Amino acid sequence: MSPALLARVNEKKAELENLKELRDLSAAVAAQMEALEQKLSTLSSGTEAIATVLANWHNVLRAISMASAKIPEPKEETEENTVPLPQTLVRIPT
Repeated sequence: MSPALLARVNEKKAELENLKELRDLSAAVAAQMEALEQKLSTLSSGTEAIATVLANWHNVLRAISMASAKIPEPKEETEENTVPLPQTLVRIPT
């Protein structure tokens, strides 16, 4: 084999090794990107849930305020002075 041909074969072998390394590194980056996408998806879902909860706090606080405004002051209870308390806001099925 001529030295020029041998040098060309060695050059191609080195190029092949570099391409294999590039393939392996690309696969690793792709796997990391997929893991990142899953984490971002989870983060996005969690953020939407938190936004929904925070948006509902205004309604919850308003309902508590309305309910507490209608609660009568405690008095000495006699059977004649019994004032019914307002309906509860939350009902838990049993």
